[in-house]
Amino acid sequence: METRFADLKKVSKEPAARMLALANARLETRLGMPASAGVGVVLAGLAKAGAPVDMLRLLSVALPPRERTWWACLAARDILGPDPENLPPTLSAAEAWVRKPGEDTRLAVRKALDLAEADDDTSLCATAAVFGDGTLGPGDMAQHPAPPGASEAAAFGMNMIAIGETEGDFFAEADRLIDRGLDIARGGTGRPAGAKEKA
Repeated sequence: METRFADLKKVSKEPAARMLALANARLETRLGMPASAGVGVVLAGLAKAGAPVDMLRLLSVALPPRERTWWACLAARDILGPDPENLPPTLSAAEAWVRKPGEDTRLAVRKALDLAEADDDTSLCATAAVFGDGTLGPGDMAQHPAPPGASEAAAFGMNMIAIGETEGDFFAEADRLIDRGLDIARGGTGRPAGAKEKA
């Protein structure tokens, strides 16, 4: 396996196929790999097959909830541009939860999500945070399961929207977001050294 997909210490060792199934997600690319193949191996196969969308989809299910949400938040900030004057409440609350996960911050995310405008794409960040543990949210909502893969789908969607907003090359932008996700999976900030982040 190439080094690009090695040392993903934040990613579970369970098979990629199992993670995808639990998140009600599937890859469009057929790789012919054994069902026991891990995330790094499958990502390498997808890279070789030229399937960046499937790579983003797999990262969305492989990253743990906090890291997944942070990955989505960074994509949201790509859309908003550098130093936005006012962050949408959904994004601000999701970032606060990433910095300090807990019942209070998650409740704030849930409230921001409930009040979100219909055209607020960054509500996907809040969705990723609220449903991250597989429930509908904090408090009484924790007794009810979230739709399978809701958090994962939200993070994937946020990254796809970010790609759609770019004026650059689709594949180059997808690669940038994949590398960001890989850096987070290694325990990084999502801003890998030498990476070409947007100005």
